[in-house]
Amino acid sequence: MKMNYQEALKAMKKAYTPYSHFNVGCALELKDGTIIHGANVENASYGLSNCAERSALFSLISQGYDPKDIVSVTIIANDSQPVSPCGACRQVMHELVPKDAKIYLTNLKEEVKETSVEELLPYGFVLK
Repeated sequence: MKMNYQEALKAMKKAYTPYSHFNVGCALELKDGTIIHGANVENASYGLSNCAERSALFSLISQGYDPKDIVSVTIIANDSQPVSPCGACRQVMHELVPKDAKIYLTNLKEEVKETSVEELLPYGFVLK
């Protein structure tokens, strides 16, 4: 498993951001080397927009892949520091991304913060 900077960059270029112009890309790496892209998609009704992380995770599931096979998540944006997922994405990641998967936050300056699902959301909501 590794940071997939170039794959996240490819995903970021697919973003649809006519309002904020803040493109975000996400690359999920699976155990078999498969890469799933996600990009943020905006809507004039901002609440109907979707982030890159959730786009990638929902795409993974809708394509029939198993979230348990995720080994790394790389997220990129043109930001002054490594981009951080929003709260909604952290919750979805908490449920779908394995606890031992590596999470890489980065930017176009190739600054990287390696983290984990637990570090991003230590008290995430779970149903028991």
